[in-house]
Amino acid sequence: MVMEHKHRERIVATFPRLVEHLPIHVLDIPDEYREMDPELVELL
Repeated sequence: MVMEHKHRERIVATFPRLVEHLPIHVLDIPDEYREMDPELVELL
């Protein structure tokens, strides 16, 4: 799972063969939170 489409694109570009048959789910959550931000934790 990734927060944004750009994260998915980066993973696919970096590891194309490793992820070609794996689903990567985009959560559509803007990546504007600090690590372990309580609001982000609640969303997840």
